[in-house]
Amino acid sequence: MTTAETRKFEAEVAQVLHLVTHSLYSHKEIFLRELISNASDACDKLRFESIAQPDLLAGDAELRIDVSWDKAARTITLRDTGIGMDRDEVVANIGSIASSGTRRFLEAMGSEQKADARLIGQFGVGFYSAFVVADRVTVLTRRTGAAPEAGVKWESDGRGEYTLENVELPERGTTVVLHLKADEDEFLEPWRLRSLIHKYSDHVAFPIRMPKDAAAGDEDSDADNGSDGDDGAARADAAPEWEAVNDASALWTRPKSDISDEEYQNFYKALGHDFNDAAAWTHNRVEGSQSFTTLLYLPAQPPFDLMMGGRDERKGLKLYIKRVFIMDAAEELLPNYLRFVRGVVDADDLPLNVSREILQHNRQLERIKGACVKRVLDLIEKLSRDEPGKFATFLRAFGNTLKEGIVEDVGNRERIAKLLRFASTKGEGEKQTVSLDDYVGRMQPGQDAIWYVTADGYRAAAGSPQLEAFRAKDIEVLLMSDRIDEWMLGQFREYADTPLKHVAKGELPLDEAEKQKLEDATGAAAPLLERIKALLGERVEDVRVSARLTDSPSCLAMSEWEMAPHLAHLLREAGQEVPEQKPTLEINPQHALVRKLQGEADDARATDLATLLLEQAELAAGAPLPDPAGFVQRMNRLLVG
Repeated sequence: MTTAETRKFEAEVAQVLHLVTHSLYSHKEIFLRELISNASDACDKLRFESIAQPDLLAGDAELRIDVSWDKAARTITLRDTGIGMDRDEVVANIGSIASSGTRRFLEAMGSEQKADARLIGQFGVGFYSAFVVADRVTVLTRRTGAAPEAGVKWESDGRGEYTLENVELPERGTTVVLHLKADEDEFLEPWRLRSLIHKYSDHVAFPIRMPKDAAAGDEDSDADNGSDGDDGAARADAAPEWEAVNDASALWTRPKSDISDEEYQNFYKALGHDFNDAAAWTHNRVEGSQSFTTLLYLPAQPPFDLMMGGRDERKGLKLYIKRVFIMDAAEELLPNYLRFVRGVVDADDLPLNVSREILQHNRQLERIKGACVKRVLDLIEKLSRDEPGKFATFLRAFGNTLKEGIVEDVGNRERIAKLLRFASTKGEGEKQTVSLDDYVGRMQPGQDAIWYVTADGYRAAAGSPQLEAFRAKDIEVLLMSDRIDEWMLGQFREYADTPLKHVAKGELPLDEAEKQKLEDATGAAAPLLERIKALLGERVEDVRVSARLTDSPSCLAMSEWEMAPHLAHLLREAGQEVPEQKPTLEINPQHALVRKLQGEADDARATDLATLLLEQAELAAGAPLPDPAGFVQRMNRLLVG
């Protein structure tokens, strides 16, 4: 029995359709790449399922994708012999949100940003690009193994509703028919379709076929045939003879010497749904007791799924076994901190019926993973040596992600650390960075630590009062202003046998003369220190004379294992429980503000001055003020008094 109904798109899908159809006019051709990619995925899924159930291919063992057109009807038709869909899958995959991908697409498109073609496909919304060139789309599909009467017809004009009905389909797979808009005649020319297939989909490992006489000849002859009214025997009802127009071979299986840079880049763009070239790639074949091929790419800029999906979703590598696609987003192949890498891994020695659970405990895969990590780090190191400009751009995009490896990958910690770059007090702004090797190479005689300061921003780090004594001694300090830095440094305590130390933590290294000077200053200021501590009460752990300050009146000091105030604030804002920490206040007895407090007889004004010393230090350290209104009132009283 045929059941037909009309449904509304979910709100988010309707929004995506509006964005796609109104903003991708400069990248119309993307529709063919995305529809062929979907068809290829369907063929991949069927090939994988047929390993355990060979009868799924009964009646038609060939997996292929056919592209045809009809100039009179103004349609383009794509048909695949892949796994197909049942009614529920059609609703889930086209009419609603099957995952959070569509919603994240919309988030990425916020702030009135124009739709970016790089987004299409990365969130699984590539099907909707059909509406860039079509004012109506028809989908006919039948899932492999289902009866002919279980076919499904889906149709929509992309304006908010779609129709759904059961139809009888004699063959498995999916057919997508695009009813082109009035001004999209270019896509009815066979040479144009063929050129797009070569440009975007030549690597697809299944035959992409077109009617034979349309695939033959040069572009001029095709165009001439179209202009005289002959549609090149391309109509579906003319039973044309088909011919494959793509290479239909897995690019990574070919010798490197036979693959041009353009082919590598085109494969990357199709693989990563990216319009930009990759920054670099590495292609390797390992032979021996365990044989496998890797083709790994470094993107030039962050993929949108990295920014929006974060660590929870992995879409980097595709795993193949003997050229049979096994799974996408194979986190078993690379650690989290390298999740920006795109590429494929094709193993010869894993069982074809491998499951994700088996992969998690597979020693062979652990060796492949180790090889992938080595190749990626080798590639990044090569980029840093040979193309410093590209490397600087890469670090701006992925440096924070790479820093996660300092904590996650102890075995490669030194290699990763060599790749990191930081601003420093010797640099001209935050874009001029140094490596840890650079820093160690120019340490002062007798300097026994790599000094750094952390803050929630470059300016806060560069302006930290704790740097004053280091500047006076011409000791370089690394300015670490990324939010991940404090977390990373909790595990990263040493580099090249040299300890890393925070300028605000613990005791400063002083020579005998400096120690004596500090001791004398502390003795002279003892009554003042006691008074400030009494005035501040429970707000401080201790008050002491600072060896860090030369120009500022006060700063905060921390113990070796104490969390920096700006990080503690961020964690609390994120809902994390962070133990309360009473700060230690250090003062500069020579500063005019401290001298004013020392001579102040009025307890109320003295309290205002002491509190101001603490709050200035807290602000400089990135800690939030507990009473901003009170701070303003104190400032006003002291300014007018």
